[in-house]
Amino acid sequence: MTAVYNRASTIAEALHSSLSQQYPAVERVVIDGGSADGTVEVVRALGERIDTFISEADHGIYDALNKGVDVATGDVVGFLHADDLFNDDTVLSRVAAAMADPSVSAVYGDLVYVSKDRPEQVVRDWRAGEYSPAKLRRGWMPPHPTLYVRRSVFDSVGAFDTSLRIAADYDWMLRLLLAGHRVAYIPHVQVRMRTGGASNRSLGNIMRKSTEDFSVLRRHGFSHAAAATALLSKNLRKLPQLVRRRF
Repeated sequence: MTAVYNRASTIAEALHSSLSQQYPAVERVVIDGGSADGTVEVVRALGERIDTFISEADHGIYDALNKGVDVATGDVVGFLHADDLFNDDTVLSRVAAAMADPSVSAVYGDLVYVSKDRPEQVVRDWRAGEYSPAKLRRGWMPPHPTLYVRRSVFDSVGAFDTSLRIAADYDWMLRLLLAGHRVAYIPHVQVRMRTGGASNRSLGNIMRKSTEDFSVLRRHGFSHAAAATALLSKNLRKLPQLVRRRF
């Protein structure tokens, strides 16, 4: 599903990258927050190729994602944000193959950040790697835009916490992983994510993101020192992503 608000310049490219997927059994849900820039017209122009389209005022991206999960009818739920693109046309086929194992609750893969205006230009290469519980103490998280989760797991883990403005995805993924659900790693780039998202759009947002991340760690039982260490490690992990390239 895709949540969008005033992204007429990118939403068509995002949705076409979804429509080009080789895997056939895909339900496409778009939740719009009441856009006034032409986004609604772009989505409506795709007609019945979009299975569900809702456009109404909401309380931010996590409220929109919760709405999307509520109306989705598929067995597996994932998100493609309005600024992002699938890396190739076999992304969802890889997800389906990994989910063929009934013991797997969720799958994730790698992500590259790309230039806002030139999505072919990689600026950061996030290689997630295999999950282990010990990594959580070192600030590890899977890239949320690459995460696909069984609907039954969403029902058990619960909705995104809309009191968090930037870190609700981090909170949700900690709930998923700390509950012991089995996750599988797909060692391929799954998503191209444009820079300039909510968490890194300004210094104020970066500070708010760090504050919310720290609060999330504390609510999940991390001591003050352990939360500070995990947050520092989480940010330091980004440095090698800026210098390595695979393209």
